[in-house]
Amino acid sequence: MFQIVGIVVLIAMVFGGFVFTGGNLGPVLHALPHEMLIIGGAGVGSLIIGNSTKELKALGSGLGKVFKGPKFKRQDFLDCIFLVIKLMKMLRTDGPVALEPHIEAPADSPLFQEYPRLLKDQTLVHLITDTIRLVVVSSGTLAPHAVEEVMDNSIKNCSHHSLKPAESLQSLGDALPALGIVAAVLGVVKTMGSIDKPPEILGGMIGSALVGTFLGVLLAYGLVGPFANRAKQVIEADLAMYQTVKQIIVASLYNHPIPLVIEAARSGIEHSNQPSFAEVFDGMRAAR
Repeated sequence: MFQIVGIVVLIAMVFGGFVFTGGNLGPVLHALPHEMLIIGGAGVGSLIIGNSTKELKALGSGLGKVFKGPKFKRQDFLDCIFLVIKLMKMLRTDGPVALEPHIEAPADSPLFQEYPRLLKDQTLVHLITDTIRLVVVSSGTLAPHAVEEVMDNSIKNCSHHSLKPAESLQSLGDALPALGIVAAVLGVVKTMGSIDKPPEILGGMIGSALVGTFLGVLLAYGLVGPFANRAKQVIEADLAMYQTVKQIIVASLYNHPIPLVIEAARSGIEHSNQPSFAEVFDGMRAAR
C-alpha cells in the first residue's frame, strides 16, 4: 500500500511541479510513449540477456514482494520457535527413534502439521530437518560449533540466491540513465535529419529527445532503484526466520536452559515481529 502511495506522490510531485512552474505537459506526454518504448524495451532486453529463465521468474516474484511485504509475520516467528524447540526437546528426551518420522516425512508429521504456514516454506523445512538429521546420524559426536558452521553456510547460500531479484532490479536501475541517453541520442539524430525545418519544429523535436534522458533518470532513481531496495529489505526480513532456527538448534546443542534458548531465538528477530519472552515461555509450558 505504501509503495502505491509513494508512486502517486512521485508522479504528482514531478509532473505537478513542472506544471506549477509554468511547464507545458503537452510535448512531454507526446514524447513519453515513444521514449518509454525505447527505454523500457531496452531495459527488458537487457534483463533477458543477463538472466536465465529461472532468474527472470524469480525477478517477477521479487517485484511481488515489493507490494506484498515480508511473508513471515509475528505469529510465524512464534510458531517457528515452538516447532524447533519441541523437536530439539523430543530429541533430548525421547531419542532419535521418536524424532525420525518427523524429520523424514515432515508433511505427514502431526508436529509440523500444527504449523501449516511454516510447512509451505520448503527451504525452512529442509533447513530444520536436514540439520536435525545431521545431528541424529552423527550420534551426538558433532560439536555445536560445527553444526553452526554448516547452518551458516546453508543460510548464506539461501541468502545469495534469494537476493538475486533485488540485485537484478538494481542492475536495471543502474542501466536506465544510460538507456535514457541512448533514447535521447536517437532523438537528436532524428532532429539533425530535419535540420531544414523551422525553429519551432526543431525545438519540439529536441524537447522530445530530452524526454528520453528525463525518463531514464526518473525510472532509475524514482522507481526501479527504490523497488530494488524494498525487495532487498523484504527478503532480508524473511531470512531472519532461518537465523531463528539456527539460534534455537545451536543453543539446544550447547544444552542451554530453555530461558536462554528462548532469548537466543528472540535476539535476531526485528522488534515489530519479536514475540515477548512471556508469550514464548507460557506457550511452551501450555504445550507440555
